[in-house]
Amino acid sequence: MDEDAGLADRFEAHRARLGAVAYHTLGSPSQADDAVQEAWLRLSRTDASCIENLGGWLTTVVARVCLDMLQARREEPVGIQLPEPAVNDSGGDPEQEALLADSIGPALLVILHTLPPAERLAFVLHDIFAVPFVDIAPVVGRSPAAARQLASRARRRVRGVAPVVGTKLREQRSIVTAFLAAARAGDFEALLKALDPDVVIRSHGVEVIRGAAAVAGRTSGFARFAEVTLPALVDGAIGLVAAAPGRPITLTVFAISDGKIAAIDIIDHPDRAAEADLTMLDEDAYSPR
Repeated sequence: MDEDAGLADRFEAHRARLGAVAYHTLGSPSQADDAVQEAWLRLSRTDASCIENLGGWLTTVVARVCLDMLQARREEPVGIQLPEPAVNDSGGDPEQEALLADSIGPALLVILHTLPPAERLAFVLHDIFAVPFVDIAPVVGRSPAAARQLASRARRRVRGVAPVVGTKLREQRSIVTAFLAAARAGDFEALLKALDPDVVIRSHGVEVIRGAAAVAGRTSGFARFAEVTLPALVDGAIGLVAAAPGRPITLTVFAISDGKIAAIDIIDHPDRAAEADLTMLDEDAYSPR
């Protein structure tokens, strides 16, 4: 009995870190709790005296459980969802609060959750929790070098800054910012000023609306539905990543011509969103000066 209590105490010493790993990977506090509980069940069925590094062993188990959950989730046609906010019920435990504090920011967590499961897990384990690639490799079923490449690809998408940031990009971003401000305010005249007379909105490459008046009439206030809106390059073009609870992540790509928005492409299919090449933009790098 004392042995069981001692094992439980040792497990509890790692719970905060395990919960943080699971949350950053899964984006769901409830699912993160499930993953941590599964780790405890597996530990309780294992001879702990044979485990040299309990923290590393538990992290590996939680990572594998999370990867299984991610792969099962991707088989369900639910789309890429906005991660749920972390709810800290630790009663003010400083360690728990520190570990659940979002290491990459809630907005960038959205981008993280557009990544394939193996890339996401490799990035979370290495870049956020400093797990060596030699330990990540067996979890994702790759060599250490391949695991390093997974994390590198994820890093470029999650933390990337446009490699060439100049006047043109800042001007384009300024135009998009003015358009969004007008949309949020429902300012029809300001929307018309931002739009090319022959502007077109396309959904997955299919034209759905054409003409500035028609587009302005449909877009006023659309941005207010997004709880997280991030500026990004989407496949090399100026765009936005938007998400709201219960809705798939939406990518919006803007084509700018002669200082006006000439086309708006909307991508909300989960597979297409996951395949897009996203590069996050640094606010300071392109804001008007």
